Amino acid sequence: MHIHATDNLEMIEQSAREFARQSILPHVMEWDESQHFPVETMRSMGNQGFMGVLVPEQYGGSGMGYQEYVSIIVEIAKVCGSVGLSLAAHNSLCTGHILSFGDEEQKQKYLPKLATGEWIGAWGLTEANTGSDAMRMKCVATRDGDHWVINGSKNWITHGRSGDVAVVLARTGELLDSRGITAFIVERGTPGFSGGKKENKLGMRASETAEMIFENCRVHKSQVLGEVGEGFIQSMKILDGGRISIAALALGIAKGAYEASVKYAKEREQFGQPIANFQAISFKLADMATKIQAAELLIRKAAYLKNTHQPVTTVSAMAKYYASEICVQIATDAIQIFGGYGYTKDFPVEKFFRDSKLCTIGEGTSEIQKLVISRNILRE
Repeated sequence: MHIHATDNLEMIEQSAREFARQSILPHVMEWDESQHFPVETMRSMGNQGFMGVLVPEQYGGSGMGYQEYVSIIVEIAKVCGSVGLSLAAHNSLCTGHILSFGDEEQKQKYLPKLATGEWIGAWGLTEANTGSDAMRMKCVATRDGDHWVINGSKNWITHGRSGDVAVVLARTGELLDSRGITAFIVERGTPGFSGGKKENKLGMRASETAEMIFENCRVHKSQVLGEVGEGFIQSMKILDGGRISIAALALGIAKGAYEASVKYAKEREQFGQPIANFQAISFKLADMATKIQAAELLIRKAAYLKNTHQPVTTVSAMAKYYASEICVQIATDAIQIFGGYGYTKDFPVEKFFRDSKLCTIGEGTSEIQKLVISRNILRE
C-alpha cells in the first residue's frame, strides 16, 4: 500500500485550505450562532470542484479518488465541521448513490448539477424510530401503474429542507426484508414532498438537519435507482464510503483542535514560561499528535482499498470508529489546555468540542461500527 503525498494531492490540499481560510473562516461563528446553512458557499465549492470530487469528468465532476476526497474534507473541517459535514453528505451519500447505482440517463440528468454545486443533494434513510434499525422503516412506496406513491417521513436528514434533490429509501416489500426496500430519486418541488422540522443542535449548527415529509408523493418508475428491492443493500455499500468521509471529517476537526492547542500552548504563559514547557501540557499534545497519526493511517488505508476496489467494509468501520472517538478525546483535551478561555466562544476549541460528538453518531454510531468490525473479523 502506497499512500505517500503526491504533488497533485498537496496542490489539492492547498486549494481546499485557501478556500476554507478565505471563504469560510470569517463567517464560522456567525453561521454557528444563527444556524445559517451557507447555500452560496456550497455552490462556490462546486466552482472549486469540491462538490463532485468522485464524479467522473464526463458528468461534470473532478474525476478524483478517495485520497483527494479525504484531503479536501480534512482541510474544510479543520476550519468548520459544519461545512465539512455538508460537503461529505452531499458527495458520498446523494451524489455517491446516483453515481454508483444510477442508470446512464439518471447520471446524465443529475450528476452534472450535483457535481457543479448547481444542486445540493440529500439522502434519506433514517426515520424517527429507525436509526440503526433501518429495516423497520415505516416510509412506504406503493406501486400505481407507472408511478410509485411515497408516504412517510425521514428524520435527521442533512439538507432535508434545502436539498434540490434527494435519494430516498422507502419500503416496497415486507417489514424486515432486506430486499423489501427501494431507492428513489425525488426532486424538490415534486407534489407531496416537503421539508419539515429543522433540528436545533448542540454542534454542526451550520449544517442543515431537518425532516423530509412525503404525503402521497408520486414519482415515475424511471426515478427508481437500480432494481426494485435493492435499496437497503445499496445503502450498506454507500455507507462503506460514507464512513470514510465521516472519518475524514473527524480527522479534520481533531487536527483543527490540535493545531489550535499547539499554538496556544506556545503563546500562553504561566509561572513565567509558556505552558507548553510543562509536562502535563506537553504530554497531552503528544497523545493528541499520536492519535491523529494513527487515525490518518487507518483512513488512508480505507481510501486506498476503496480506490483499488478491494473489500473495505471492515477497515472503513475501523477508521470511522477510531477517528470519531479520538476526535472527541482531542477536542476535550483542547478545552483543558485552553482552560477557562477554552470554555468561551472567543476561541475556536469550544466549537470543535461541540462539533466532535456528531462524528461518533452520524452514519452509524460507534457501537454499530464495533458490531460491523466484530462480525467481520469473526467470519475470517
